[in-house]
Amino acid sequence: MGHLTQAWSPIGGMTRYRGNGPTSFEDQTIGAIEAEHSRTPAQIMLAWHLQEGRSAIPKSVTPSRIAENFDVFDIKLTAEQVVALYKLDMRRRLA
Repeated sequence: MGHLTQAWSPIGGMTRYRGNGPTSFEDQTIGAIEAEHSRTPAQIMLAWHLQEGRSAIPKSVTPSRIAENFDVFDIKLTAEQVVALYKLDMRRRLA
């Protein structure tokens, strides 16, 4: 039986709280991918986590954002987009 990884603050909450530099929502890599799929940055980040087999646990009290968070299951990221998001994740971890 495999382990399921959990993604806490899967849509960049920690980068927003730190207050230094651009947030994940403003990242150019995510912006380019969201434009290709006509989705929001949050939806792209959630889709990435789910597509990669992680249990994503987004937090919101806003009904429209909660609904938006559920509208990600039809997003299929390309292999190139997945690689770009992993590279972005590694850059943030090394910063």
